[in-house]
Amino acid sequence: MAETDLKTVQDLTSVVQTLLQQMLDKFQTVSNQIIGRIDDMGSCIDDLEKNTAHLMTQAGMEKLEGENKIPATRKS
Repeated sequence: MAETDLKTVQDLTSVVQTLLQQMLDKFQTVSNQIIGRIDDMGSCIDDLEKNTAHLMTQAGMEKLEGENKIPATRKS
């Protein structure tokens, strides 16, 4: 009977280790996906900032100190 108990404990340990490894793998996959999406979002924000600056330049706005912006003087 002791051998049966030992075998049951070993089987249970093996099942738990397998389950924990599967959970760890899934967690790592999800973490990598989140990090990838955050990187993509950062790139999109950078592009948006560049496009906004370009549009402001086209509209005759100049960037001054900090976030203060005033219309550029127009030449006629």
